[in-house]
Amino acid sequence: MMTKHRNPIHCLVATTVVSLVFIAVLPGGPATASETTLTALAEQTHFHGIAVDQTDPSRIFLATHDGLFALNHEGAATRISTTTDDFMGFTPHPTDPAILYGSGHPTGGGNLGFIVSTDGGKSWTKKANGVRGPVDFHQMTVSKADPQVVFGVSGGLQRSDDGGRSWRLVGPAPERLLSLAGSRNDANTLYAATQVGLLKSEDGGRSWEPGHSLRRPATAVHVTQFGDVFAFIVGVGLVQTAETALKWRSVSNDFGRQVVLHIATDSNNAQNLYVVAMDPETRAQSVLASEDAGINWRPLGTD
Repeated sequence: MMTKHRNPIHCLVATTVVSLVFIAVLPGGPATASETTLTALAEQTHFHGIAVDQTDPSRIFLATHDGLFALNHEGAATRISTTTDDFMGFTPHPTDPAILYGSGHPTGGGNLGFIVSTDGGKSWTKKANGVRGPVDFHQMTVSKADPQVVFGVSGGLQRSDDGGRSWRLVGPAPERLLSLAGSRNDANTLYAATQVGLLKSEDGGRSWEPGHSLRRPATAVHVTQFGDVFAFIVGVGLVQTAETALKWRSVSNDFGRQVVLHIATDSNNAQNLYVVAMDPETRAQSVLASEDAGINWRPLGTD
């Protein structure tokens, strides 16, 4: 009798996807304190996005199931949002440090629609419902080429050309999508990390083609202000390319069992990267920092 062996990469991504769905739908645990630590947050809530504060690169924004927090490199965490809403699709404005975008769920249930903060994440207001909304954009990206162009995924791929005031449906989103990133060079170019591989669109998401020669599951993709694209490919690790060439190179695979779910870069220093990573088996979360463009990593909050 022949034994059927499962592809370990497929097993890993399947576990990862189940974990992502599990995290997305689980109700929050006990209310998190406003002043806490990253270690405590990792045990009490779920991490949904990360960004570097452009006005203070030592401060890291962490969007969670229980509000928006600011972290320092020592691992202290402070809730800066006045609400404990579940922040999804968390995305900073590429040039205005006071403006942050998001979506998700209010504490009382339902969807937040497309929301914006103009005071660095303290207060949030709904800017639009989106198509057939209020939407819950789990994946969202603001174009670095034209910040008026915003893409979000809810009931398909939606697009705004006026900074999120009005929205239209582009078409279906890539199947089994995990992460979305807009180009620095062209408002119609998008990158998508999916369970079937890394994809690229040059027509605003109407059609997609392979973005990497390896057709392995990709869990995160991010475009920097410096014109680089970073992605995490299961079984390969963190890869990087200049947008102009798309010649990928391996940066690091020193993540153990963890997969990277969210990537952020310091717009003041291209060497500084941060990621949210998760162990698909234990669902343990961590925030990792690199000071050499992604080659070496350490958990935030450790010496």
